[in-house]
Amino acid sequence: MWYPVKTPFFIKLFFPKLLCAMPKAVKPTLYLSFDDGPNAEQSPWVLDTLKKYQAKATFFCIGKKVEAHPEIVQQILEEGHRLGNHSYSHLNGWKSKNSAYIEDVERCAAVTNTKLFRPPYGRIGLRQLTALQKKNYQIVLWDVLSGDFDPVLSKEQCLKNVLQNSKNGSIIVFHDSAKAFEKLTYVLPLVLEHYQKLGFEFKSL
Repeated sequence: MWYPVKTPFFIKLFFPKLLCAMPKAVKPTLYLSFDDGPNAEQSPWVLDTLKKYQAKATFFCIGKKVEAHPEIVQQILEEGHRLGNHSYSHLNGWKSKNSAYIEDVERCAAVTNTKLFRPPYGRIGLRQLTALQKKNYQIVLWDVLSGDFDPVLSKEQCLKNVLQNSKNGSIIVFHDSAKAFEKLTYVLPLVLEHYQKLGFEFKSL
């Protein structure tokens, strides 16, 4: 499986309305994000870890999981984090009819109450993108992809992906999911500790 750890510059060039990174802050800041939750085991661990470092993040949630775990969603909000929309059913935009895809995103929006949307797999068709932007959705991609979802990637390489590519304003993708959990439990505390020592803050989008 090949994928770019950094979002290619031409994506930002041709689609300037896509949010791939935040402006550089006076105090260096990173924007951690977690996809594919909430999940009963992984999401509470992430929340506890973020709390230890006084870090805020954005959770791009799958709608049907929001309905299954409302108590975790409430905890996310109560602890000062932000919700994002990751579609209701985790649809691949390249393999979905436009009308079905838009309907799925809107269904998730109804339970997350947010206009931040990250397309699952980062895959969204041009017509889908245009339709959602007309509905005032902010489409969020990323600046750095940790690769924690990749079964052939070592936890050490996952950490390296983040430490070698993150900078002031970077939006970083992790996953609070079962398949990413082994890597996440290794990488996330080290990332938080490393950048906190460098004077970085961690904020939600």
